[in-house]
Amino acid sequence: MKGLVYGGPGAREWAEIPDPVIADPRDAIIRVDAVTICGTDLHILGGDVPEVAAGRVLGHEAVGTVVETGGGVAALAEGDRVLASCISACGVCRYCRQGAYGQCLGGGGWILGHLVDGVQSEYARIPYADLSTYKLPDQVTDEAAVLLADILPTSYEVGVLNGQVRPGDTVAIVGAGPIGLAAVLTARLYSPAHIVVIDKAETRLQAAKLFGADTTVTAGTQDPLAAVQALTGGLGADVVIEAVGVPDTFELCTTLVRPGGRVANIGVHGKPATLHLEDLWIRNVTITTGLVDTFSTPRLLDMLVAGQLDAGPMITHRFGFGDFMHAYDVFADAAHTGALKVVVSR
Repeated sequence: MKGLVYGGPGAREWAEIPDPVIADPRDAIIRVDAVTICGTDLHILGGDVPEVAAGRVLGHEAVGTVVETGGGVAALAEGDRVLASCISACGVCRYCRQGAYGQCLGGGGWILGHLVDGVQSEYARIPYADLSTYKLPDQVTDEAAVLLADILPTSYEVGVLNGQVRPGDTVAIVGAGPIGLAAVLTARLYSPAHIVVIDKAETRLQAAKLFGADTTVTAGTQDPLAAVQALTGGLGADVVIEAVGVPDTFELCTTLVRPGGRVANIGVHGKPATLHLEDLWIRNVTITTGLVDTFSTPRLLDMLVAGQLDAGPMITHRFGFGDFMHAYDVFADAAHTGALKVVVSR
């Protein structure tokens, strides 16, 4: 079979690789039917995640069909159509028992496309399959479901819930890529008074308006701080969500937040950012970080089935498996291609 193989910083190849095999009784093998490329994959290719070894198959967001299960898998059978979560969970360690699956001590957490081969391939091994997959109802399409593998639960848990978005809040979101747009979509569930989105790309700001932002700010030509202060009587935002992962955007977030407010960092950072405690120490600001746990995935899936959540417009480009390398090119050059989320499917 073929998979997208990481060859070290800047190097990737759609190459022939061995078929996956059951390595643990709790494993399942899926035929990958639809898969996406994540901004984190670009961070890996940029050398920002040095734990990823050359030769690793990338990818952690997929929908597939079960073709084989290990003897310890109880809830899945051949032919089941499943969402493969970006987080694997052993289910028995201290963190898993608390629902903090991203911090799993039993060999789980974020491992797909990171510490073990991922899902950007024709077939994939899913560790801890009972707890790391979700059966999909017939009415949910592959494209709709695959967005629940990572970006929607990540934005919801690490951005909206960590940021404690409440009715009437002013929420500023820095970055209008897929994670930022998913933060707009899920923040709306809590009826904030204002959602302000800041980005450099006009196409992404237009997408933010489509998903529910009422104010957009073009970074570099408009002043984000002035825009937020104008909406809040000079106070600043109640919640600021960082959805890029570079030092400048994190530092911008800490200037936009009001005294007593909350900064929720989602972005994957590969370089140090300055924490200006000389300004923040007196302002009662809470800063949170986090890796998604995916405890919210069942609830988000229920909302998807009920028609309360629609991230479908986020998918801008579609490719077949034979075009995987081109899919990466398009996704990585979003400033020119207008790509938000790309889906690669059979």
